[in-house]
Amino acid sequence: MTQGFSIPRFTLPSLVSAIGRQLPQWPHSLALATALNAAARVGLLPSEDLAQLEGRSFLIEVLDAGGQACFCYRGGWFRPLFSAPAAPDLSFCANLSAFLQLLARQEDPDTLFFRRDLSIVGDTELGLLIKNMLDAVEWPQLPKLPTFRH
Repeated sequence: MTQGFSIPRFTLPSLVSAIGRQLPQWPHSLALATALNAAARVGLLPSEDLAQLEGRSFLIEVLDAGGQACFCYRGGWFRPLFSAPAAPDLSFCANLSAFLQLLARQEDPDTLFFRRDLSIVGDTELGLLIKNMLDAVEWPQLPKLPTFRH
């Protein structure tokens, strides 16, 4: 966690979700699949773990934003799905703040799950594999911003 900064728990106004659900969802799927492929290609995601995702489908739903991303892993690539599968192998549902806290490593998936801020549905073994993959990611260090004093 970055010192001096933490992401608070928040919920976007319901109007955001109402609008978000009316928008096309495929851009989210395309953007997430592209980002995952980039992470895999630069070595952030271990290739031996990725092989275990072959043929699996995923759904990520940001509840308070009204958005979702669907993708699968096939042939060594994350591929966007342009409509949600009837029964994805694994789905994650949470508000935006929970996903941001996960990304920033401010909270771990177990804490969010047991606090009921994150819903995980589907193949338990696959969920554990994904959790372990995310825990193993070593994010590149960003340069520190200069501090300005008056």
